[in-house]
Amino acid sequence: MTTEALSFAGLRVAAFESRRADEMGRMIARRDGVPLVSPSMREVPLGHNQAAVDFANRIITGQIDVILFLTGVGTRYLVGQIERRVPRDRFLAALSDMKTVVRGPKPLAVLRELGITPTLTVPEPNTWREVLTTLDQHLPVANLVVGVQEYGVPNPSLIAGLEARGAAVDTVHVYEWDLPADVGPLQANVRRIVAGEVDVAMFTSAQQVLHLLKVADDMGLVDELRTAFRRIVVASIGPTTSEMLRANELPVDLEPSHPKMGHLVQEASEQAGPLAARKRELAASLAATEASRAARPAPTDASSPWADSAFMRACRREPVDFTPVWFMRQAGRYMPEYRAIRERTSFHDLCRNPQLCSEVMCTAVERLGVDAAIVFSDLLPILEPMGMELEFPHGEGPVIHNPVREPTDVDRVVELESADSLHFVTEAVRQTRADLPARVPLIGFAGAPFTLASYAIEGGASRNYLHTKTLMLRDHAAWDALMSRLARAVTVYLGAQIVAGAQAVQLFDSWVGCLAPDDYRLFVLPHMQQIMAALPPGVPVISFATGNPALLPLLAEAAPTVVGVDWRVRLDEAWRAIGHDCAIQGNLDPMALLADVSELRRRAGEVLDQAAGRPGHIFNLGHGVLPQTPPDHARALVDIVHELSTRR
Repeated sequence: MTTEALSFAGLRVAAFESRRADEMGRMIARRDGVPLVSPSMREVPLGHNQAAVDFANRIITGQIDVILFLTGVGTRYLVGQIERRVPRDRFLAALSDMKTVVRGPKPLAVLRELGITPTLTVPEPNTWREVLTTLDQHLPVANLVVGVQEYGVPNPSLIAGLEARGAAVDTVHVYEWDLPADVGPLQANVRRIVAGEVDVAMFTSAQQVLHLLKVADDMGLVDELRTAFRRIVVASIGPTTSEMLRANELPVDLEPSHPKMGHLVQEASEQAGPLAARKRELAASLAATEASRAARPAPTDASSPWADSAFMRACRREPVDFTPVWFMRQAGRYMPEYRAIRERTSFHDLCRNPQLCSEVMCTAVERLGVDAAIVFSDLLPILEPMGMELEFPHGEGPVIHNPVREPTDVDRVVELESADSLHFVTEAVRQTRADLPARVPLIGFAGAPFTLASYAIEGGASRNYLHTKTLMLRDHAAWDALMSRLARAVTVYLGAQIVAGAQAVQLFDSWVGCLAPDDYRLFVLPHMQQIMAALPPGVPVISFATGNPALLPLLAEAAPTVVGVDWRVRLDEAWRAIGHDCAIQGNLDPMALLADVSELRRRAGEVLDQAAGRPGHIFNLGHGVLPQTPPDHARALVDIVHELSTRR
């Protein structure tokens, strides 16, 4: 690796460290960055603090069983604020005799200066979650009084976690966070970021985020600042800071392997160059998407070339000259053109190459003569920016290395505030829309919340969904929080695809068939309704689920435009179940494509006969095209459907 690749290579780096501001500047400069360090906060000790004195006396008299020291500066301030009114030696002796827990190296160093060896030291990344986990493993706090030396602001998650474990919590507040006395440097960095004069922003605490936004708000530049952050690399020292950034709708591009300032600067210098290039590409892609959107008709524009297509008319349950047909996985391993591309690129890389995604789909549309295209992508990339470590091992199904197994794990699932991190999908939509014939509608898609949740919880494919159903049935609140977060993410994702050029969207719920109808109604339906209500009106939404025909009326209850049906039920029975006021898509068994053409024709005719010519039928398979399918049979099926359904 070149020296340049290991450095900032002249990038302009804004940082907001206060106590170690000079050191931060030197570290950035040593890594060949241009340091723009503006202190953003100061700890202000409380003056006369009777509450701290009373807290110390409760420690001396044995009324507190365990004490948590959360910060080094707070530990030092606590001792300083009480020593004139409480005997220092008695206080330190009491601390030595009780259970003490330090959140990380800074309070550990202060206690060692005081001659005290803590009972427990919380491991990295030293968040409140690690505090609770450490206590669970080594010091259960049920029925104990736990004293907490607080941050500059209270941590309600930590307090709630302690109380949920049966502890009585006794907090002591010894300092507050405030803006620096001179906010001029911080204001200067706000202006630089807004003006595009910063390439990297580094945060070493969550409070820095709030103070930066406050100063920007006071300057009347907070909206411009948020927009500018989409163009620069944002480095966060650890999970708590990342959560604060995301909670304030700011991106996080990297966290170091260890939550320390040295690791942050070093790893940011190594990664900032490629990340900055990627964000520039993203900005260009978003600009191109916006330009193409402005130049083309809206999805609901009746004058658009695709508006009067058979597919769009069928979605609206309007009469058509022939039944429109398209296939799930119509661009896939059964096609030699697709296999040739896969010989030189992995599936993961293919999904991130918009030009190749467009090529494989447009090739399929041209070869098959189908009446709609669907963007080439996968269900799971949406989970990566939400914190899931996703891998597509060669020859295997997708694997998630950090599955959500416990209710507390739901907290680390990141809210998807925008689709910026999925720009390769929206760019694939834009590119495919540009390359397709204007008359052919383009379908965007996403996994439905239940299927996404199942992948996130199981960590991959599953036969019985043991972990998914365990979480769902044991902790309804955690399940609801996860599903709501996924529903919001899916809404953002599909909305971005519509903006990029999709005329319709489909939700794939491949795994939901494992549920009984009553469980679907309780645990899934509200979240599907949430998505349907939030998507732009007039854009057709197809809701497709497999494996359990008993769920069909519930799919329709969520009010999609079209319900997709698998082959496990007759199409006429399925249409009666969902109601004829809803369009239907399906539902030939994919295995039928392996039969000879005469049998394929007979089976396709049966599906069309069950539709009975009623407006609102879109012909499709009951699932995706199988890899063993002869391509000529797929083309033959399209021709058969068009021929048999032509209205004379």
